[in-house]
Amino acid sequence: MAFQRRGRTRVEENDSDSTPSLSPERQEARARNVLLYQLGRSAKSKDQCRKILAKRGIDSEIAERILDRFEEAQIIDDETFARLFTSSRIKTKGLAKSAIARELREKGIGDNLIEVALVDLDSESEQARANELAINRVRRMSGLETEVIKRRLAGFLGRKGYSGSVVGTATRVALAEQVKSEV
Repeated sequence: MAFQRRGRTRVEENDSDSTPSLSPERQEARARNVLLYQLGRSAKSKDQCRKILAKRGIDSEIAERILDRFEEAQIIDDETFARLFTSSRIKTKGLAKSAIARELREKGIGDNLIEVALVDLDSESEQARANELAINRVRRMSGLETEVIKRRLAGFLGRKGYSGSVVGTATRVALAEQVKSEV
């Protein structure tokens, strides 16, 4: 059942033909507009853009053609996206290499591009980040027992993707720093 409201036609959800069929030219224009809007809001991988276009009802052939054009024009660049995403996750969330790699895979980035994006991250810098996060976290836990602090730090750093050995070292460093600050 359709009704008129302010010049627009509304269609109920159960109508079988609720999505009007657009011509290929109109779908192509719509796909370009959707991508430009989405990429203007934030950087996205090619796979994320593909999913957005599919959700909007754009034909897969047209979507691939538009995505390839955007990639040729370097509007969509998975390698740049992976590098920017990696640096952002390190700075804002303090995530470990494994957690960043997992998030990049979820966003449709290939393993070879993930390796390129994560090549600059070494174990020393990861340990330093974990130590810094643990020290900052311990400052908020003053007044708690040592075992409680250790357990909470292990959970906190583990959720950020740090390995057990890194977590153990960071916990010891943070507790030693806490003892120094109390003296």
